[in-house]
Amino acid sequence: MPAPSRIEQIAERVERLLVRHEEVQRTNALLQDQVNALTRERDALKSRLTTARTRLDALLEQLPADPSQDAPSHR
Repeated sequence: MPAPSRIEQIAERVERLLVRHEEVQRTNALLQDQVNALTRERDALKSRLTTARTRLDALLEQLPADPSQDAPSHR
């Protein structure tokens, strides 16, 4: 079996590079899907945080300004 010619070697290398390129593209697409999912999750958590802060602020506004004014006397 004769050694492959230089052209054949280059053609094989190109084929391997094309296969690898397709693999990298698929991997990149999967990673992009993960980034998108995490971005949606982050945005949902930010929204929940904003809602919770708003509720806490509303509760804090209901507290008396000076706790000693509304505290029952224990004497």
